[in-house]
Amino acid sequence: MKREEMMVACCGDLSGKVRGKAFPLTQMDKRLKRGVGWTPTNVQITCFDNIAESPFGSLGDLVLIPDPATRVSIESEEGAPNENFVLGNIRYTDGRPWEFCTRSILEAALERLQRVAGVTLYGAFEHEFQIKHLVSEVGKAFTLGGFQEERHFCEAIIAAMREAGVTPDTILKEFGAGQFEVTMGPQKGVTIADHSLITRELVGLVARELGYEPTFTPIRDPAGVGNGVHVHMSMLDSTGKAVTYDPNGQHGLSDAAGKFVAGILKYLDSIIAVTAPSVVSYLRLTPHRWSAAFNNLGFRDREASVRICPVSDISDIACADQFNFEFRAADGAANPHLALAAIVHAGVQGIEEGLPVPEATQEDLSLLDTRALAARGYVRLPQTLEAALERFRNNATVCGWFPEGFADVYVKHKEGEIAYLAGKTQAEICAAYESAY
Repeated sequence: MKREEMMVACCGDLSGKVRGKAFPLTQMDKRLKRGVGWTPTNVQITCFDNIAESPFGSLGDLVLIPDPATRVSIESEEGAPNENFVLGNIRYTDGRPWEFCTRSILEAALERLQRVAGVTLYGAFEHEFQIKHLVSEVGKAFTLGGFQEERHFCEAIIAAMREAGVTPDTILKEFGAGQFEVTMGPQKGVTIADHSLITRELVGLVARELGYEPTFTPIRDPAGVGNGVHVHMSMLDSTGKAVTYDPNGQHGLSDAAGKFVAGILKYLDSIIAVTAPSVVSYLRLTPHRWSAAFNNLGFRDREASVRICPVSDISDIACADQFNFEFRAADGAANPHLALAAIVHAGVQGIEEGLPVPEATQEDLSLLDTRALAARGYVRLPQTLEAALERFRNNATVCGWFPEGFADVYVKHKEGEIAYLAGKTQAEICAAYESAY
């Protein structure tokens, strides 16, 4: 049977899923102008494919306009279909950005950063995931043997990334059973999130070719290891010069970077519903899991929500160009564009408010009670998705960063996700997310 090569126009939605519509590849030039039709209520399709309460019902029409800069085309082996997809922005039929387009929301956040601080965000995502048929293995953490057994898989991922225009950085056999981590090279602006989304899809593509089933779920088993997402960030000025580092600044942070970090930490408990947006996310965000449980800054501390990363004196890269900080309170259930938008908005808010750089913690905050934490400016992050959503919707400043109506729609989306899980045991909930992500 003959086949006609197709291109899929895609977007990342509120659930973190990549959804789209295919059209003949020969129509690419036309679709760059007119896009493909889209439906408003699609925004309320949860990760479990139930539809949360929607203000749109069956009404309305939108268009998904591809961005050619995000095009992915990968040639498959002879006889197999090629992989073609492209990311885009959802717009009204008159061309205006749709309020619930996650990529447009990130673009607006980055424009705010440029307007307020005169800098461009430069960064990269790290993704942890697990291969389901390997999860019973032990004794392979960070080992050469563990990598060698999956060398074909790992090298195919790196090759696919490079062919897709994503700069590969590293891939490794991680600590958990069947767990790997893949990292991308740093990019500017919206491309940071684009490449995060593309990389996750490429891992899935390669895995399916090998008959593997990967999962990016935040946690498969409360007694096991979680899968996190780490976002490394720095800043560039209008000339492309790195401006995150100041040897005389608190913890080496420049004035703008320090206030940006302070803003993230101040508003973290109100944005975590966006960066860690699943029910099981909060099984991972607990003390002593190398994740994040408090709104603290750490210096080379992998339990801090924001970590100042080390620089190497023996590197051929200048200290200022190496210097960056890492956001650790995120996972694979989050939409990369939306999560990064929330982080950027929080950081810009910190710049606008002129917040002082907090001290870096050097102790176990889980040993302090609520009063002791508050005295030092720390809070325990929400411990359930419901609590996280409550803090999000009740913070007028945070809700004001997003388009009108967004906060209400987002909360309803997540409430629909929670409703799907009603009556399920913790094991069944973990299994549902493992399947969905």
